[in-house]
Amino acid sequence: MNFAVIFLVLIALWALVTYNGFVTLRGRVDNAWSQIDVQLKRRFDLIPNLVNTVKGYAEHEKGTLEAVTEARTRYMSAQTPDEKLKANTELGGALGRLFAVAESYPDLKANTSFLDLQGQLKETEDKIGFSRQFYNDTAMKYNIGIAKAPASIIASIFGFKGRPYFEAEEESRKGVEVKF
Repeated sequence: MNFAVIFLVLIALWALVTYNGFVTLRGRVDNAWSQIDVQLKRRFDLIPNLVNTVKGYAEHEKGTLEAVTEARTRYMSAQTPDEKLKANTELGGALGRLFAVAESYPDLKANTSFLDLQGQLKETEDKIGFSRQFYNDTAMKYNIGIAKAPASIIASIFGFKGRPYFEAEEESRKGVEVKF
């Protein structure tokens, strides 16, 4: 009889520790996502200033400027992490095209406001890159944890679901082509 009680207590303790571990990992994944969101918000706050600076020099590049603005709007209205991941990829491509266009305007490239905004955006992009890596590492630990047996039983019972990774879309793996 004592062996059965000890066995049940050990199983209950294991289930409790496993559950709490998943809660901790899920919290870390959520925190890592929030850190990405903070950096993306900073990036989006810089974009209108950058677009306005470029507008004065590249009025006939209206399509590129509109693509950046529309991609930013899509991200801001995205609700789920998957929607935000997709919108972020679109924005990255649009910003790449914007900087490629800026290369064609020597006066713009020398403009101190543009250079300052470009520097701030590069710094923010670096932070986003580090935040994405941290998020992916944390999501990987969480996803592996909920998939491993026998802990997957606890994950299934309590509804722990895997989290998506930040992955480069096919479009962002290609170089930006500028045609005149």
